[in-house]
Amino acid sequence: MALLPMIFVLVQSLIQYPQPAGDGLDEATHRRMEERQELLDHVMARLLQELEEQDKGGGAVLSGALQQWPFWVVAGVLLLVALWFTCRRRSGEASNNDVREGEDSVDGREECMEVKVQESSDASEQRSREKEDHDGGKRESGSDGMEEREKTGYAGNEQGILLVDRIEWPVEDLERGCSVIAELMESLTRVFVDSVSNSFYPVPQEAIGVGSAFEGWSPRDWDGVYRVLVPLNPPPGHAFHLEPNSAGQVADRTFNVRVELVCTCEKEQVEEKPLCFLHHSREELRRKQKRSLLETLCTSSYLDVEKTSRWFCHLVRSSWLQVPQWHSWYVVFQPCSRSCRLELSKGRESLAVEMLFGVRRGDSDIFVVSQPTKAAITASTAWAETYAVAEAKFFRHIARQLPCESLHLKCLQLFTCILRGTGFSSSTWKTVVMHVLTTVPLSRWHRRAFARRLWDIMAYLDRCLQLTHLRHFVLGNERLPAEISLPPAMRGVVPPNLFEHLARDPAAHREARQAYGRLRFRLGVLLSSH
Repeated sequence: MALLPMIFVLVQSLIQYPQPAGDGLDEATHRRMEERQELLDHVMARLLQELEEQDKGGGAVLSGALQQWPFWVVAGVLLLVALWFTCRRRSGEASNNDVREGEDSVDGREECMEVKVQESSDASEQRSREKEDHDGGKRESGSDGMEEREKTGYAGNEQGILLVDRIEWPVEDLERGCSVIAELMESLTRVFVDSVSNSFYPVPQEAIGVGSAFEGWSPRDWDGVYRVLVPLNPPPGHAFHLEPNSAGQVADRTFNVRVELVCTCEKEQVEEKPLCFLHHSREELRRKQKRSLLETLCTSSYLDVEKTSRWFCHLVRSSWLQVPQWHSWYVVFQPCSRSCRLELSKGRESLAVEMLFGVRRGDSDIFVVSQPTKAAITASTAWAETYAVAEAKFFRHIARQLPCESLHLKCLQLFTCILRGTGFSSSTWKTVVMHVLTTVPLSRWHRRAFARRLWDIMAYLDRCLQLTHLRHFVLGNERLPAEISLPPAMRGVVPPNLFEHLARDPAAHREARQAYGRLRFRLGVLLSSH
């Protein structure tokens, strides 16, 4: 019966044999294996010694062993089971290692991301609440309790706080650049008004900062250019009329700016005013008055973008020596056919500025500007409709309502910079965040709720991808602040679908869904690591 403990020790060693981890064994594993080998050698030597003492004759032992053949059958079965269990455990650990290595090497080349990060129950509650808001009915009951839970804190809150503190925040540099550009444009505008007062060129108005820099954030693909929009008013005796120029989508419309002469005879009698272009002869006008706008910057009665650009750049050049900034800043003008670009430098500091010019649609915050749309514009008389002023006004409105932490801008910064390369453009993230800002109460955009707001943004994007429908933020949005003015025709329009291309192309939609899966995994890893 001395073989029984030997078989037990052998089976135990097979089951508990240390498994290799990775491609090789570390020093600690080697040491444990050597200790196990010494223990087995010692036990084997002791068992052999006992056999020699008890075995007076080999025949007796052999005869006893043969008589116990059922025992040997059971021992063989146990050995096979132990070997099968060991091989299965090794293969399972190897597959787990492969999964972990695959998760660590997530990149854009993956065909399909099956890993799902479990959202917190709070994020699920938020998704349900957003759906109710989208349908038109907001649920007020329980809101105090949710706010209390956000303030008390949980693991996600702590992770969000650590992450929000580590986000690279370029707000100081942006504020410095925007301040310099705003002061420069204020000085130039005063000179512009004096320069065109005795002519019939468009009258520049106070410049408006547009784009991400003036909104307080900077995406990874930002070109470093500060953009301002200079509204142009018609000169005396002229009027601007906007005429739709394209039958394309509402979000990418272009317009022609038709210039019309208007009667100024009544104003002539009240005070000394320019002669009326409609009721005075050409010879008299030619002798006593400068040419009309139709004769200088127009093509077939329409305001020409390229001619206006050349005139505006010349106006900036001639006005530069009359502004205080020329003493401290060196300026270099960059060629451009549809705007005025210049580089400002002072020592090691440099700023790039692009001055766009446009015409306001009535009294609204919607303009047609010289900057082309995504689609190529060939006609020099085509002006693109833009909503940049309305969007900049919305961000200023939010900045006044939110705490000084600017949590919404840090969300934008994270999705467009830290989690870049996910297949979603900066404009898409901006639209999604603006929609979430109008659905989640602003009182919940505080530092301790950073992680939760990130998941809210992800939930909104997920729903838009499922429906292949992302609504334009300005057009037809009934939740816009009252201070943002839209033309009456725009308030009742059906919002354009910014995901229309995904609805038409199943392959692109599938790729966007896969990109969302990768992004969701990366966000989960990012939050869990802080």
